[in-house]
Amino acid sequence: MTLLLPHTARYVLIPAPAALALDRALGEPPASLHPVVWLGKVIAALDEWAPAHAAPRVQLAYGAVLAGATLTVAAVPAWALQRACRRLPVLVQAVVLALALKPAFAWRALEEHVQRVGDALQAEDVPAARTALSMIVSRQTAGLDAPRLAAGAIESLAENLSDSVVAPLLWYAAGGLPAAWAYRAANTMDAMIGYRTERYEHLGKPAARLDDALNWLPARLTALALAALAGLAGGDSRRAWRTLGRDGGATASPNAGRPMAAMAGALGVELEKVGHYRLGRGLAHPTGTDVKRAIRLSRLAAVASLGLVWLVRWAAATAAARRRRPAALRGRR
Repeated sequence: MTLLLPHTARYVLIPAPAALALDRALGEPPASLHPVVWLGKVIAALDEWAPAHAAPRVQLAYGAVLAGATLTVAAVPAWALQRACRRLPVLVQAVVLALALKPAFAWRALEEHVQRVGDALQAEDVPAARTALSMIVSRQTAGLDAPRLAAGAIESLAENLSDSVVAPLLWYAAGGLPAAWAYRAANTMDAMIGYRTERYEHLGKPAARLDDALNWLPARLTALALAALAGLAGGDSRRAWRTLGRDGGATASPNAGRPMAAMAGALGVELEKVGHYRLGRGLAHPTGTDVKRAIRLSRLAAVASLGLVWLVRWAAATAAARRRRPAALRGRR
């Protein structure tokens, strides 16, 4: 790396792995210091002012304004910070960017929540598993049996691996800190108002469609990583590819079904949300042990995605350095 990149370009390779390492080590920051919580407050305030009883086109227009305002609130400070970092020493730039990027991830928090479900199921404590799962899914968990609780945990892990790890990595690779935080803003909006309810059918549609667009590639990359690496986690890659091809489009979301179907096939389990979808139809019912297997596979997929992002940033920095070098040499002549 030292031979191929100028000193000023090396810092672009440090923030993503450093931010993920910080997330693994520290977990989530306090709510009062969490930028995602701040974004949630902005979205909630804009939602309160929404014309809930207006004509659909008015709600759509306001929803678009809400989405644009939230993206601006997220991306502009990130852009300003990234620009200001140029004046700092190279290593300090990397550290500041890593600290600013870290809250865009929720890898450790995701695993901890899913782990609680798996632990409860392995202890045959179904009520505790229901409580733990209710913290990470929107569905009602009170009547779910052990296999469906395990399925819910595995589904949430697969979907949020894309949303909370792979997507921020990819958008950081594509556009730096502003793109990563614009994505996180879109994902937060979708989680808060992207529902097909009477209130949000039109008001939340711009946020939902934006999140769909921004997650299109990350969801598919996550699915490919899960399928390709299944064998390293004791799963079945061939079955993962087959299930992904057959069931990846079976969910209402254009994205969520891809990593969930790949995970179902990799583990050899059926993932069902009653009345909505069955992924891996006919495979075994999942257990708490399968939840733990899913966590192991998700870690491999996350590390593989990080490696891809590192290569993309390295290639971009190398190409930029080579483009600048001839101009500098001509200047000396």
